[in-house]
Amino acid sequence: MIKLRVAIQQRVIPIYRTPFLETLAAHPNLELAVFAGEARPQEMITTADTILGAKYEKIKNFHFLNGPFYLCYQHNLLTQVKSFDPQVLIVEANPRYPATHAVIHWAEKHQRAVIGWGLGVPRHAGKFAALRNRQRQNFLNKFNAIIAYSRQGAAQYSQVGIDPQKIFVAANATAMRSTSPPPHRTPFSAERPANLLYVGRLQPRKKLDSLIQVCAKLPQNLQPNLWIVGDGSILADLQELAAALYPKTRFWGALYGDDLAAIYRQADLFVLPGTGGLAVQQAMSYALPVIVAEGDGTQSDLLTARNGWSIPKDDPIELYNTILSALQNPPLTQSMGKEAYLTVRDQVNVEKMVEIFVKAIQSVWKEPSI
Repeated sequence: MIKLRVAIQQRVIPIYRTPFLETLAAHPNLELAVFAGEARPQEMITTADTILGAKYEKIKNFHFLNGPFYLCYQHNLLTQVKSFDPQVLIVEANPRYPATHAVIHWAEKHQRAVIGWGLGVPRHAGKFAALRNRQRQNFLNKFNAIIAYSRQGAAQYSQVGIDPQKIFVAANATAMRSTSPPPHRTPFSAERPANLLYVGRLQPRKKLDSLIQVCAKLPQNLQPNLWIVGDGSILADLQELAAALYPKTRFWGALYGDDLAAIYRQADLFVLPGTGGLAVQQAMSYALPVIVAEGDGTQSDLLTARNGWSIPKDDPIELYNTILSALQNPPLTQSMGKEAYLTVRDQVNVEKMVEIFVKAIQSVWKEPSI
């Protein structure tokens, strides 16, 4: 059987994206290539070394400027794409990557299909807002289809004039569909304090200092064991703060595989007080209810009032009230954990994400049939 050649361009491939790409590469009718580079050191992103089943080519990223003016030039991207000669090309729907424009032009010239993959459409303000909005609009109009990370992102693409029939929603999944039953947990109580868990990089934007301070203010009889899993630039500062304010904090360092799974099984509640972080889905797959600060919208299809709490970012009072409410009601917390497990098992998982990508590919390229 002739396989359809599909190439995916990304700025970087974080290690958490590997299960999705390997599952997509395992599709019997696809031949997959992935082109990506490295992040800036200060981003502290651990990237994938290999992607089983896919042709994975590391390209050189050149990073220019910062913030709203950031650009990333991916050297040799066009050469790699030409060499693989994909029939369908999936690229980040981000106009800040000049080399992406070149490969889109190549695809148009050679009658290849191009799919954009992105968060949504930020509306710019300021002196050059009109120009930047118009440039992004022109860029988006070049795609044969668009895959959004969330329904919120899909609505933004639709609002700027993209045909809704061309928009697909593939929830930003990092966890495989749960196949084993959820862990059995003894309800926490005054005799058995709850284990409150954070997993992720230790960076200022994660607001872990706020989490430590909030835990210290909780009523003595409800104070949980605070477990922090991960490593990063502010580890020493957090350890000093915890020693002074909340000695019930334990720093586990970076854990993976079975070691991390054991921590998830022993935890009672997962909290992400700052922005970013895809460990939320992994936590939910272990039947943990989650408290998550609002971010870029990628979690909007994952979190509901039945499986967790979405709180405003940079709001320590709301963080305190939400943690307090969860700790005061162990039966509710356990019930929400079971709903979290079902969400990942049935709705938001890597297999579902792959299913949507295949549908998007099928919509833009009919032959050979997949």
